Amino acid sequence: MAVETTTATTATRGSTFLRVSVGLQALTLFFQAVSAGLLLSTSYGETLHAVGARVTYGATMLYVIAAVLAWKPGGGSPRPILYSTGFLVLSSVQVVLGIAHEPALHVPLGVLMFGLTVLDLGRVLTTTASSRASLR
Repeated sequence: MAVETTTATTATRGSTFLRVSVGLQALTLFFQAVSAGLLLSTSYGETLHAVGARVTYGATMLYVIAAVLAWKPGGGSPRPILYSTGFLVLSSVQVVLGIAHEPALHVPLGVLMFGLTVLDLGRVLTTTASSRASLR
């Protein structure tokens, strides 16, 4: 009985960390969209967008860590590792395109990433809600 409780607690912690990391990634990508607009209209927009890029990249790396922790010790599915790694690759491409000043590719990829992260957030929230219901 104690082993089942410990496993359920670890799974709950891992899924909470996963939900928070995906939510943080979605929030930082939204901030990037806002700061991209400010980049076009204010003098401080470039600074905000540059700082936001670093924070977004860090949030994406945090998502990879959360996915691994939710899978291995938490007993969850390895599928979020694939999603988080894909986001890390897309974020790396975004950084390269941003540095190269290629807005024709950078902007659509940013929109795609935001859409994908919102879909992923919905998946994580509904998957965890159904998992919690099955634990009861």
